[in-house]
This record gives sequence, structure tokens and C-alpha cells, in this order.
Amino acid sequence: MDDLRDRLDAYCDLEMDLGSGRRTDRSLRVESLLVTLTGAEAALVVNNNAAALVLALSTQACGREVILSRSELVEIGGSFRIPDILRASGARLVEVGTTNRTRLADYERAVRPATSLVLKVFASNFRIRGFAEQVPATRLADFAHRHDLPLLVDEGSGVIGSHAAPALRRHESFRDLIEAGCDLVCGSGDKVLGGPQAGLIVGRRSFVDQLRKSPLYRALRPGRLVLTALDAVLRRHLAAQRMPIDALWDETGESRRRVERMAARLGGRAIRGNAYLGGGSAPDQAIEGWVLALDAPAKTAARLRTGEPPVVGYQRRGRLILDLRTVDPADDETLAMAVRQALQ
Repeated sequence: MDDLRDRLDAYCDLEMDLGSGRRTDRSLRVESLLVTLTGAEAALVVNNNAAALVLALSTQACGREVILSRSELVEIGGSFRIPDILRASGARLVEVGTTNRTRLADYERAVRPATSLVLKVFASNFRIRGFAEQVPATRLADFAHRHDLPLLVDEGSGVIGSHAAPALRRHESFRDLIEAGCDLVCGSGDKVLGGPQAGLIVGRRSFVDQLRKSPLYRALRPGRLVLTALDAVLRRHLAAQRMPIDALWDETGESRRRVERMAARLGGRAIRGNAYLGGGSAPDQAIEGWVLALDAPAKTAARLRTGEPPVVGYQRRGRLILDLRTVDPADDETLAMAVRQALQ
């Protein structure tokens, strides 16, 4: 039976409707999952989030003005900047507010006949603290709709629904933004979502349909392998199954006991340490947990990285730190052997 199941897993009906026996849209299943998970009317998937922004802006704002707060003129991965993306899409940027404070009145003064949409970009890879103020998505949606303008929100991090993790608790998810009245929301399929690199777009059907008809969509849509992987990940989210990233917030007693067992084997100790979400998701939000600390020479971390198998740790104050939250428990024996070899 297991052999039959393995052979059946080698087949895929991604572009086929089994009911009719006819070919269908390859992205239909993924889009249906996104609609279910976010509560949006429609969804679309492209190569990455930068592509999602280019597609949305070129379709809705080419040759016209886009209003954006100065505090949201961010630089995303690979040195791509929001003003550059607007320029590439043919839209004209209208900055409002200041670096630290933007009010609704700033948006009101910027509305002109040439205005096409309002853009909000979540600053996921940095924070402005202190004397700061921003307009919440709910109020911004009300403002945009009063002026008969759509609101496009770049969520960025791929938080599809409400997340209990402290590092993400204040981050509005796709579902939150749709419920707030945003017309289009885009974000990443990797990062917090845990899927392949992709750009996710959800929102009102009328706007999503316009994006789907754009000539750029065919150039920016992902291939079958990306859609297959994204389908599997979204199904895990729909079933409320744990993702590998959830191990970062595992504060159970077993998590500490696992580190203590490894410490006893390798002559180290369990201490409290911090991890961080990479990829521009929440790099300034420390995720505290139990880590393994070993007294080791300064070059031990380098020897581990170049060993077989490679092990990635870091050194602080003469100690080698290994965070077991990033390691599958099934690999603990292999990890212990690699560390012993490096220490010798």
C-alpha cells in the first residue's frame, strides 16, 4: 500500500479538471485556497511580491499619480526600492507626510484629478519608534473610498491570517486587511507563509480581473512547480497544521529538555537566546528561546560551516551557540556527531 501511495504521489492533476476531463487554469486551485484563507473575493499569483506591485501599479496607475506616506518609501530585498518600482510601472509618486508622522489630512491635501490610487506599504524590515504616527488601514480605506480611489496595500511578509507569535502579533494579516476594506493586498509566498518565492495578490474581483487581463500577467505568472509547492503549503495552513517556522515559538518543556539533553552529550549548557525572522519579515523582533552554548575556540563556527554535513551556528563571547529550533529533532544524532568532529 505504501508503494502504491508513493507511485500515486508522482502524478499531478494541476492543470486538469477531473470532473470534466478538460484542461483548466493551472493557478485555479491555489487561487481558491487564497480566497478561502483570506476572505477575499478573488486572488492571483505571480513570481514575487515586487512583481505583484509592478502588475498592480501598471494596471491601475500607469501615467497617473499614486499617494504614499514618506515613512513607507522602503527598500526591499535585493536593493529594490518602492520609488523605483513605481517608476518602472509608469506611475508617478506623490509623497505625503513626514518620515515619522503622517496624518489623514496629509492624504486629503494630496488628492487631485490625476490621482489613481492610494498605496500603503508595511515597513516590515524596520521600525520608526517614538514621536511617530501612521494612518491605520481601516481609516485609509474609508478615505480612499470617499474619493472613489482604490487602496493597494503591500503586506510584504506573507502573514496570511492572524498569528499568535509575539513578533507578528501587531502585524496586520491578509485577512485583517481585507476585512478592513482594502481593495488589493499583496505579499510574499515565502517568508512567514513558508512556501516558495511567489507574489500573492488578493482583493476585490473587479480589480483582480483587471490584473489578470494585463499583458504583463503572462510574463509574471509562476510556473507549475511553484504553484504545486504553494498549493501544498496553503493546504497545510487551511488544515491548521504546524509549519517548520512554528518551531521558533515552541516554548514547551520538551523544547528545553531537548536542548539540555544535547548539552549533556556535548559538555555544554542550555541558556536563553534570541532568534530573528529573516527575509525582511521582522528582523528587529527578538524571539526568545532555549539554545545550546558550548565553550569552543573562535574558529569552531567556521569549521562547522565547512564540515560534512555543514552546521550553522554563531559565536558570542567565547561560546559557540547552536539554536536547535532550526534543526529537525530527527537530525539530532547527526548534529551531535558533526559538533564533536569540529570540537576535536
